[in-house]
Amino acid sequence: MSKQKTVFVCQECGHIAPKWLGRCPSCLAWNSLVEEISDTREERARTVWKAVNVSARPKSIPAIVYEKEPRLVTGDLELDRVLGGGIVPGSLTLIGGEPGIGKSTLMLQVGMSLKNQRVLYVSGEESESQIKLRAERMPGTGENCFVLAETSTEQIFRQSEELQPHLIIIDSIQTLQSPQLESSPGSIGQVRQTAAEMMKYAKETGIPVFLIGHVTKDGSIAGPKTLEHMVDTVIQFEGEKHMAYRILRTSKNRFGNTSELGIYEMQSTGLRQVNNPSELLIPQRERPISGVVIGSVLEGNRPLKIEIQSLVSVASYGTPQRTSNGYDNRRLQMLLAVLEKRGGYKFGVQDVFLNVAGGIRVEDPAIDLAVAVSLYSSYEDLPIPMDVCFVGEVGLGGEIRAVNRIEARINEAAKLGFKTMYLSRYNLKDGIVNQVKGLEIRAVGALEELFSVLESGD
Repeated sequence: MSKQKTVFVCQECGHIAPKWLGRCPSCLAWNSLVEEISDTREERARTVWKAVNVSARPKSIPAIVYEKEPRLVTGDLELDRVLGGGIVPGSLTLIGGEPGIGKSTLMLQVGMSLKNQRVLYVSGEESESQIKLRAERMPGTGENCFVLAETSTEQIFRQSEELQPHLIIIDSIQTLQSPQLESSPGSIGQVRQTAAEMMKYAKETGIPVFLIGHVTKDGSIAGPKTLEHMVDTVIQFEGEKHMAYRILRTSKNRFGNTSELGIYEMQSTGLRQVNNPSELLIPQRERPISGVVIGSVLEGNRPLKIEIQSLVSVASYGTPQRTSNGYDNRRLQMLLAVLEKRGGYKFGVQDVFLNVAGGIRVEDPAIDLAVAVSLYSSYEDLPIPMDVCFVGEVGLGGEIRAVNRIEARINEAAKLGFKTMYLSRYNLKDGIVNQVKGLEIRAVGALEELFSVLESGD
């Protein structure tokens, strides 16, 4: 019997070294190398499913024949939209997020909502009774959702062969352990090995697998970066734990568009789908308030109306404060410089606080105009009417630049009952008139022109 060989694997990047090093030569992390057993034997443990032994031969693309299988529709409109229309048979999906954000709740809710398909929910972190307590708060009976508290991949595959499920959910990939490695669960080697076994099982049996993954302090999925390359789809579940809203977005999807987005609201009975998020992101107010402006953004392919709040006050200390929540702070600094240079507003001696209502983070440059108007409104203490919204990108010259998909933004504003919408004059195209479903469209070319109109109240 040959002697087992040990190697040292970096827990940050997965670099393999033949001996222990204090600092990883790849990612330069200190004390990150951990000893693991490297099994170089060609004979591996026999898998519990039957692999199809077909010799692979190269084929031309026209000669490849495949059967298009229908996607597994979960009934969760938000999740189906993010996945591109449903779960693809034989796919491997990785979902990550902060602790307590609702990953396990979402997956258990999906498993319980499928009525005509069997779901195998494998949990390595909770017992069966704990999952039962969480399932009792959710709607549905869950008769076709089978719970297995197990961490060994060999036992999971054996139970799957007996149950023959239509979907497998693993909670979480960091708790699984392969009998082919002797390292502890959660290590780089175990995460890579168990993910590879799950990928092989999904491809050979056609059963889709969902992997729930932990995240590191910087928000990236824990484990080797190769884990994200191995899977077919990578989903991020984002949001603040103290906020009610959760955002589901994809960073990789081999079977659909990565620009789609799903929004949920956390409730005591589980996650509720938010079909019209604009109504929730725009709080109801009794009267207009200075510094509060409605802007239009695109999250994926969905147009949203969100509320921008700003507060501008005289700096109490020598250095003015610049604080933004949900908006890029460097972009805020640029807009303040544009307003001071092109408009003559003295923001250099003012404290500026900016907040995006709803706890979401906005990266669409079309929100620049709403942010600029919000800063101007708070500076001049001039309330903006509640039935007015703004859309446009602001350039360094103070010009208002055109944005994409303006028709969808206009229709969303009209549907929500807005009366006036300000946009760039360069967005005026064929088919866009000055009156759309009761919505008055006003085209402006620069910030000075827009501010003069707002001051006059026309």
